Amino acid sequence: MKAVVVFESLWGNTAAIARAVAEGIGEGAVALSTGEATPERIAGADLIVAGAPLLGFSLPTEQMREGIRKQPQGPPADLSNPSLRSWLETVPAGSGRGATFETRIWWSPGSAAKTAAAALRERGYRVDDPGGRFVVKGKYGPLKSGELERAKAWGAALARG
Repeated sequence: MKAVVVFESLWGNTAAIARAVAEGIGEGAVALSTGEATPERIAGADLIVAGAPLLGFSLPTEQMREGIRKQPQGPPADLSNPSLRSWLETVPAGSGRGATFETRIWWSPGSAAKTAAAALRERGYRVDDPGGRFVVKGKYGPLKSGELERAKAWGAALARG
C-alpha cells in the first residue's frame, strides 16, 4: 500500500505525530511536509493522511500565519512550507482513502481535521475515520505523554482499513 502522511507543522508537534502515524501504517508509508508533498509524490497513493495544528477553531489560514510571522510569540514557528489549507487546494482528484488529524490543546473547540476531511472528500477521497486528535500540553507543545504511541496505533488501525 502506498500511503502518504502530509503535514503542516509550525512548532514540530504535528510533524512528530505525522512521522508516528506513518510508522504505524508501516512499509510504504512516508511523512511529507506540505512543501515536499508534490502531486508527483502523492500520485497513486492508496491512502492520504493530512494533518495540521488546530488554530482559531480550524485549519490555520494564511492570515493567521502572517500574524505569527509579523508578531512571533513563543518559540519560532516554521512557516517555510505552505499551509495545509492551501496544499489541499492543489491535491489532484483521486479515489483512494483519506484520513485527517490535528494537534491541539485539550480543551479547544472546533476541528482542523474536520475541515481537512471535507477538502479531501471534495477531491474524491473516501474519508471514513472521524479524525485523530493529538494533544499538546501548551500552545506550542510539547506533546502530551503517550501521544506518539497513540498516533502510531492510529496509523496501524488506518493500515488495517
